[in-house]
Amino acid sequence: MVPKEDHQYIGIIQLLHHFRWTWVGIFTMDNNNGERFLQKVQPLLSQNGICSSFIERLSQLIHIEHLGEFYSIISSIVINLRNSNTTAFLVYGESGTIMWLRGVMFAADPENKQTSLLRKVWIMTAQIDFVLSGFQVTWDLHMFHGAISFSVHSRAVAGFKEFLQTIKPHSGCRDGFLHDVWEQSFDCSFSKSKLQETSNRQCPVEKKLEDLPGPMFEVEMTGHSYSVYNAVYAVAHALQTLFISGSNKKKTMMCKKTDLPHLQPWQLHPFLHGISFNNSAGEKVSLNEKGEVMGGFDIINLITFPNRSFQRVRVGKIDPSSPTGKELFMDEDLIVWHPAFNQVLPISLCNDHCSPGYWKKEAEGKQFCCYDCVPCPEGKISTQRDVDDCFECSEDHYPNKEKNGCILKLLVFLTFEETLGIGLASAALCFFFLTSWALGTFIKYTDTPIVKANNRSLTYALLVSLQLCFLSSLLFLSQPGKVTCLLRQPTFGITFSVAISSVLAKTITVVVAFMATKPGSQMRKWVGKRLAFSIVLSCSLLQVCVCILWLLTSPPFPELDMKSGLQEMILQCNEGSDFFFYCVLGYMGILAIASFTVAFLARKLPDSFNEAKFITFSMLAFCSVWISFFPAYLSTKGKAMVAVEVFSILASGAALLGCIFLPKCYIIVLRPELNHREQLIKRN
Repeated sequence: MVPKEDHQYIGIIQLLHHFRWTWVGIFTMDNNNGERFLQKVQPLLSQNGICSSFIERLSQLIHIEHLGEFYSIISSIVINLRNSNTTAFLVYGESGTIMWLRGVMFAADPENKQTSLLRKVWIMTAQIDFVLSGFQVTWDLHMFHGAISFSVHSRAVAGFKEFLQTIKPHSGCRDGFLHDVWEQSFDCSFSKSKLQETSNRQCPVEKKLEDLPGPMFEVEMTGHSYSVYNAVYAVAHALQTLFISGSNKKKTMMCKKTDLPHLQPWQLHPFLHGISFNNSAGEKVSLNEKGEVMGGFDIINLITFPNRSFQRVRVGKIDPSSPTGKELFMDEDLIVWHPAFNQVLPISLCNDHCSPGYWKKEAEGKQFCCYDCVPCPEGKISTQRDVDDCFECSEDHYPNKEKNGCILKLLVFLTFEETLGIGLASAALCFFFLTSWALGTFIKYTDTPIVKANNRSLTYALLVSLQLCFLSSLLFLSQPGKVTCLLRQPTFGITFSVAISSVLAKTITVVVAFMATKPGSQMRKWVGKRLAFSIVLSCSLLQVCVCILWLLTSPPFPELDMKSGLQEMILQCNEGSDFFFYCVLGYMGILAIASFTVAFLARKLPDSFNEAKFITFSMLAFCSVWISFFPAYLSTKGKAMVAVEVFSILASGAALLGCIFLPKCYIIVLRPELNHREQLIKRN
């Protein structure tokens, strides 16, 4: 009539999981039942991540010759009770187990003043009743206040309390059971024997059971009593069925007709299998085909009072018919914990919780429930307590200082608003206006010898292309978008190609003009604007074709670089194809090297208007800038990479402007007396 004990084991595991208690002490009686309990429960605890901090086996009998062993057991129990980490205790046994533990607690703390001994949660199995006897009757149960007990399911039976109030033993005739109850409960005797009349006082028949304190006699129907109550009803229903069957002569058992006056107990077995009925408490009672009651356990919270009475409050149940893993139902709001906890949920762990920002690392040489709290590694966080491992933030977030949360990364790109952007933009505009002033100066003095020398059209083309080069750098300082990413590299590549092609054309023009001055030279037909424009057009068109092919096959696009910076995400332009990007730069390098080579060879030609020396220095500066650009560009990320390219554009453009045009502007503006053909011939 008692539910399968396996259901109780499942309830214990789920109860410990519900309250996250993974470090529990175990008390059990030192007998076969206690060993069977340990054999079943210990594997379940390990499989569900719960450890036993200790196991104490309590002897049922203490012999005088074993007092030393008894003292060592008490000392061990007291040490375990004072362990602050072990808060939850699982107790399996009988009523004597409660007396054992209460006796140990009394020996350790007679006045119940040691808080460390009271901050405990006792989890009792259904086999235990809260009953004290003998000299322990005067002790209270305050240490068990807030205990959680499994109990065989029961319901209040109408009239049971009233029945207990009416029963009493009769002094005239001896009722063995009732007389024994009265003698044990009231510490008295009904016996008139001369041997006993001095040892006990006379039992008062006017005393009632309800006058006894709770630890001695409960007036409520307990789970055990309810099981007996249902057992009686089951037998009664089986007898009724058997009687009806026998009276109709339809039931034959063991090849003989049933004979009710000589009924044997085993003859009821077939009638008990699968029986189902409603008891007087209004509850359906069923037995399966194996003769086992279909039911679960109640979970009781024990509330004690100073007058040694207590109250059982049903706070949950174990329902075996529920889905696996959900057999436990708890109403946590109804639970009253021991006052030592200040109504805060007790914690029973091998060590303190690992706070967010830490993870659990297995502690060497200890049980698997014990661990060390280790800070999360760099770049990882934990947002909950007692995590097994830390995790990384999403790509657009980074860990905070405490490593218990993520912060949105700051979006960064090189802009006009910041100091670096302002400096580069100001430099670009200054060089643009300086180039515009040089262009205006050359246009104003277009008929002077210096301006006429080496093809005025090439000079104007070079100055305009330099203006566009300086302006193209502003595309790199704006927020990367689809349009700006598509335009900035091709614009920079094409304008610089036009500028260097113009320089190359100027240099070749000097060489051809010198060679054409020799008598009988065939180079006279190449002197003029046709050759210069052909060089500029062909060299520039080749770069234009490369850029168009780049934009058609793998165009640049904006992207977010989440990984380069720990606390920032970089908005940048992905060049789409590194091959085409380096082709554009490489082609410019080829043009620059060609210009430098030709200018270097022609630097000593005896011509009054020879620009080869200036072009040589400008190309030398230009090549130096872009040679140093590659390692600097490849070793930087984000804003610094863009700044390196902008600086290279401005520096190389300034080299062309400064080396080729500033000396001429100096003569045109500040030394106009030298801007005459006769003066230039004389200087030559």
